[in-house]
Amino acid sequence: QVQMVESGGGLVQPGGSLRLSCAASGRIASVNRMGWYRQAPGKQRELVATITSGGITNYADSVKGRFTVSRDNTKNTVYLQMNSLKPEDAAVYYCAVRTLGTDYWGQGTQVTVSS
Repeated sequence: QVQMVESGGGLVQPGGSLRLSCAASGRIASVNRMGWYRQAPGKQRELVATITSGGITNYADSVKGRFTVSRDNTKNTVYLQMNSLKPEDAAVYYCAVRTLGTDYWGQGTQVTVSS
């Protein structure tokens, strides 16, 4: 079993920044993929960014150049630095880890972008 604890969501003005963190614990293989997804009201959950244990990243086109995903393998922690936030970035952000063939999800953290 894998547990994840997310933090860092909140309210920010357009153009502002937020940093999300997600610490995973439990049965996690050294080779894994961690990342972030988001779901806005009335929309499907979508990929934001992922990063493998080897450091390979993947971003949604809508966040390229604004968001940066990173990780600390010693802590099984993944981060999402979000800059130049737009109102359309508002959503519940979910941390996810894929390990040993199974996906695990965090509880979600709300990001609100509003003036």
